[in-house]
Amino acid sequence: MYGENARPNIPQSPGPTVPTVPPAPGTLMVDTSRGNRVGEFRGVAGLYWSLRPVGGGIEWEVEPRHVRPALPIEQLRARTARANARSRGEVL
Repeated sequence: MYGENARPNIPQSPGPTVPTVPPAPGTLMVDTSRGNRVGEFRGVAGLYWSLRPVGGGIEWEVEPRHVRPALPIEQLRARTARANARSRGEVL
């Protein structure tokens, strides 16, 4: 009818946010496409971001839409796992 709002303002849930600015190198990030794997941000490679395991290892690439900053508990777990690996002599 005339004067009625055909599309009322219904609150929509925001979709996933895609980071537009890459973080500083070394920032701990979580790759949600690989089971919430934590890695250090290394840089941008074309359309992808490069992450590296916290204890060192082979870098992997991921789309920025699948990356989020690591929560403090995730950062603690990653750093503890690295410290334990160092104490066992697995990493330098």
